[in-house]
Amino acid sequence: MRTTSVGVFKLATRGPGDVSGLMDLIVSGAINPASILAVLGKTEGNGGVNDFTREYAVAALSTALAPKLGLTPHEVEQRIAFVMSGGTEGVLSPHITVFTRRQVETSPKGISGKRLSIGMAQTRDFLPEELGRSAQIAETAKAVKAAMADAGITDPIDVHFVQIKCPLLTSERVEAAAARGNKTATISSYSSMAYSRGASALGVAVALGEVTSDICDEDVLRRYDLFSKVASTSSGIELMHNVVIVLGNSETSASAFEIGHAVMNDAIDAAAVVSALQSVGLGANPQPGRELVNIFAKAEASPDGSVRGFRHTMLEDTDISSTRHARAAVGGLIAGLAGTGVVYVSGGAEHQGPAGGGPVAAISRLF
Repeated sequence: MRTTSVGVFKLATRGPGDVSGLMDLIVSGAINPASILAVLGKTEGNGGVNDFTREYAVAALSTALAPKLGLTPHEVEQRIAFVMSGGTEGVLSPHITVFTRRQVETSPKGISGKRLSIGMAQTRDFLPEELGRSAQIAETAKAVKAAMADAGITDPIDVHFVQIKCPLLTSERVEAAAARGNKTATISSYSSMAYSRGASALGVAVALGEVTSDICDEDVLRRYDLFSKVASTSSGIELMHNVVIVLGNSETSASAFEIGHAVMNDAIDAAAVVSALQSVGLGANPQPGRELVNIFAKAEASPDGSVRGFRHTMLEDTDISSTRHARAAVGGLIAGLAGTGVVYVSGGAEHQGPAGGGPVAAISRLF
């Protein structure tokens, strides 16, 4: 018996504070605000520590949805999983993807097989000294399992993308840890983003059985042979816990959508992008009655400073962060294959796919 129906709506934005597209769909009745479970967005900031476009976008969405839900903006943030990824370099286009979920009693005619399902969970708040370490890994693993249960997914093979928003360190947070006699994984706010992303990704890998659970603190950002094939983590200053969104396919879903994924081995792995599209009936010879909704991917500058044996300078550029280079490169590759720059590409893929690569997932809608 199918119990849920998931909806997916991709909306272009004119700026991080633009909520007009979402409000139009709510006014028209296309989206019931009470059904909104998660919002994933790309904002046109720098993607760094001081990228406040992420917080601005969340604040704008929460404020706009608050009267529709009879809640305060803060309560909206607690109810809906907002994940904003900064950085739309190159041809990437700012947008949001809204995921809705509602209960259904019977399956609509023509729905068969496993369909898109979504689940959400949160960890507890972390202490600054826990970021990038085993505590963050363990708590994330528990939250991933809880989100799977919320999505009605029992088999890890049916999980195709796990999006996580995780914290980072600030000078104030580092000082707070020091005042308690504790050291943080790093004192650099920028480096802490990588530590938090990496530990969160390893938490996904533990939850899904992709690696063993005996990972130690020293493995984070060192053992790049340990990774998840479906994790996508994005760090930000606006929270101190992890928000976990699991996307997969389930027999309990009556959705008109499907999701599939592949793993890019490096930043120019076009074959993996094509494989992800083909997994949901798209690509060069698409199945009839299907259309692309969105592609979600991670981008990373390979830590050895090369791609397929040739040197790159992304890690040596002091003017532009390597994550910005990577987003532009991978974004251009995916946009060319998908025929649109309105795709979700996030930089910083530590332990998210093999070193220098990353997961890529595609969602298609069936007619």
